[in-house]
Amino acid sequence: MTTQIAPIVGPQARKSLLTIQKASLKKQLLSAEFSEQLDLQRNAREFTLQGKDLVHPDLEACFAGLVPHFCLLTEQLKEADDYSTGGGYWPSEDNEGTQPHFNSYGVTGIVLGAKNGVTLVGFRQLENGKVLNMTAQYVSFAEQSDEFEQSDAWHYPHTAALEQLIGETLNEIEAALRGKCSDVGRQLGMFDEQPREIELGEATEPEAAPTKPRRRPAKANATPAPEAPKPAGRPRKKKEPVVAEATEPAA
Repeated sequence: MTTQIAPIVGPQARKSLLTIQKASLKKQLLSAEFSEQLDLQRNAREFTLQGKDLVHPDLEACFAGLVPHFCLLTEQLKEADDYSTGGGYWPSEDNEGTQPHFNSYGVTGIVLGAKNGVTLVGFRQLENGKVLNMTAQYVSFAEQSDEFEQSDAWHYPHTAALEQLIGETLNEIEAALRGKCSDVGRQLGMFDEQPREIELGEATEPEAAPTKPRRRPAKANATPAPEAPKPAGRPRKKKEPVVAEATEPAA
């Protein structure tokens, strides 16, 4: 008995249910913590992913759209101040890209709460070039009761607009997890060709085995190389024979 392996997160797992807990965008690379549930009868699987492909510009635009809310939630800017040079505080189609009061701010991450809410994470670039990392206060998207509305508890006045932007951002994050990314830096056309399937009964040619290079045989009539002459030493002296002299007897 064999068990079919469940598909992983990617373009082939479009019917799975993804629940994103945390996502960050730094240097055009996405990192996310999420769970995947293939169907309602199976338990969710937890994943932590660090993307290596540059994200699509649509996802970057979603993070950029959260900057005005981040500035208000961190009390860095005030909505009531005069922004006549930028066409008002909130971006619109008329003043898009012409609001200098947002140039030194950015949103790098979102953290989803367990009770339907979000926390924005971002930064402010100071005049001396250093970066000040900041975390905004938590905003709940749950419906507030009448008693809460009448109380003095803090309530973000732009909760509905922020919730809509977070929904669009989550859709783009899910699309990125399933393969949507920028075409910049990708090597296209390398794996587009699929191997042709061989039909039943089709003759195939066997692949030729790789041939090894042949060695040249040694010649049979080869004569050995002459030995080098030994160096001559000093000649030995011949010993001369000693001749005995005859002596006369004494008178």
